[in-house]
Amino acid sequence: MTKEKIVFFGLSTEGYSLASQMVINGADVQIIDESNATAILLKPETAKTYTNVISLREDEPLLAMEPSNVAISKAKYLFFTPRIRKTGQDLKTEVNSKFKDAVGALNKDSSFINCLATGFGGNNENISLLKHITGYNVGQEISYFYFPINDLNNTPDVIGSLKQTGEKKLLSLLKLDKKEKKFVDISSAEYLHAIYTIQKFSSMCSVLEVCKFVKNDVRHTKLFNDFKDLYLDDMITGLYDLRMLGSSFESAQTLMYLINGSVRGISSYIKRLIDTIRLTLKKNDLKASKTKIVLSWTLDTNEMRGDKIEMLNTIASKLRDYIGDVETSTGSLELFHHDKVTIVVACSDSDYKEIKESQKGEDVFVIKANPLCEI
Repeated sequence: MTKEKIVFFGLSTEGYSLASQMVINGADVQIIDESNATAILLKPETAKTYTNVISLREDEPLLAMEPSNVAISKAKYLFFTPRIRKTGQDLKTEVNSKFKDAVGALNKDSSFINCLATGFGGNNENISLLKHITGYNVGQEISYFYFPINDLNNTPDVIGSLKQTGEKKLLSLLKLDKKEKKFVDISSAEYLHAIYTIQKFSSMCSVLEVCKFVKNDVRHTKLFNDFKDLYLDDMITGLYDLRMLGSSFESAQTLMYLINGSVRGISSYIKRLIDTIRLTLKKNDLKASKTKIVLSWTLDTNEMRGDKIEMLNTIASKLRDYIGDVETSTGSLELFHHDKVTIVVACSDSDYKEIKESQKGEDVFVIKANPLCEI
């Protein structure tokens, strides 16, 4: 019996992780690299050898390929897992452009699974666009599902669907953490994801705002140990989803206050982090011309969302207004071998641990990008 073909549009970390799990479980899977419009045939041995996109790209193994539109035309299930890098007004344009590229060759009786978060009503817009491009009635001749992935270790419990009839094959494909998923209507899936996202940011921003008032000395910071392992990397995770929710509303609803308050909370924290760096220079009589700032943030450049890359570039740009020598790094040893005083900002827990292991000399100041901005 021929296996149903599964195609992933987007060689992203999330897409490759899902595709690898499916192919190891025996599915027929191809994954499309949007940058060159080719579909790679994944095999179990490939998925086991290359555990992430970086290792796959670096080694460039010889893999069976075919044009992406050919693969999509044969797909029974098409998962939408693109890498989105635009921001602001260009963001929606990029998402729509990749959506059109993904669905153009879809055939009747296939299923489209959107794994990229939308705001309220975002899936209805996609459904209208899907019908316009393919000519098929969505929900009858072609199926549409919503399964927004953010944390691969904590995937949604529900799958949004136009019709909640049993799609047992899709349930088995998405049974990733031994927990059975269930189908709900698409609006409910959007609402549940919104609750999860807003809850996370509201709670986190409460911590960030209150910690502004905590005195940065050992006696006081000990009391706030529960929040010391919350780093900038954790704060930015899911910011794309929050912004997409914010773009759903035009009127001043209470939800908008919650969303905008969280976005402002993140911006306020970034300002405080930059102020902490400037204060470190002042307190230690460091001259800007003889000081180097290193933003140590190990990023996954293949994630679907580009918020972290954007945030790193934003912070670096703002710091260069004060100090010319600003670098971004992954906390490697060679950082500490030069004639300048170095201020290293650890933007994640793993970066901080690596910095502490490799730190040498007294001319290094380490700032933790956590709610207390510890030095």
